[in-house]
Parts: sequence; C-alpha cells; structure tokens
Amino acid sequence: MPEGAALPQGTFLAFDFGARRIGIATGNTISASANPLETIDEEKNDPRFARIAALIAEWQPAALVVGLPSNDDGTPHELTALCRRFANRLKGRFGLPVILVDERYTSLAASSRLNEVGVRGRKQKAVLDQYAAQQILQAYFDEPSAGMIV
Repeated sequence: MPEGAALPQGTFLAFDFGARRIGIATGNTISASANPLETIDEEKNDPRFARIAALIAEWQPAALVVGLPSNDDGTPHELTALCRRFANRLKGRFGLPVILVDERYTSLAASSRLNEVGVRGRKQKAVLDQYAAQQILQAYFDEPSAGMIV
C-alpha cells in the first residue's frame, strides 16, 4: 500500500482466480475475519463477471482483494499476468479499490483447513478455491500493509 494511503473499511470480497474456477470469500474490517462464500465454476468471462456483479450488488464491498500467485521464490507464475488482468478488469468494471495480495501457499493452507474439518480428497475440489480466497483475505486482514492497490 502506498505510504499514507487510507485503508478501505467495511465489507470486502476476495478472489482466488483460476483459469477454470474462481473462489470467493467475504469478510469485514470490523471483525478482521474472512469466510468462504462460493466458487464460480465457469471458464467464460461473461458468466463469471455477471455472478461477480451480483455478489457485489448483494454484499456492497468497500474493496476487492485478489490473490496474486507467484513461484515459491517470488518470481512470476504462469497465472500471475492473468490475475493482474483479472484485477484490472474488476477495477474497471466496478470502480472499487482492488488490492493484490501474495497468495503463495494459500491452496495448501486451505486444503489443510478442509482436512481438519473432515473434507478430504475429491470432496475438496468444489470448495477448495473459496477456502483459498478466505486465506487470501485473512492474510490481508492480518497484514494490510502487504497488500498492493491496483
């Protein structure tokens, strides 16, 4: 975040972007806690953005958080450029602040969390992305200065 920039307050939506699925979580700055919301299982942009628009209308978020993937050493990942493009599209379409957050290890953490609650193996596929989005948003709440505004 730029030094001196006011952090948005209120409800947030977070996205774990993937070529096939987009996991979505919600949370708010008052409780500083995130919860899984849903997974959009769709490859085409029009239905994806239609669903995102409906969620934005419903939740009225103050900001959007997008997980930015990279390799373990911090170098760009094959999805890094696609995630940046997705973040820019969100900003352009909805006019909300969009914050990028390092998402390294979030899917692993999400899988571990699902294992803890008894969701294992193939049963994780339907919800893993929304739990990864929860991890992304929680990482932002835990360390807002690590976010980068688009």
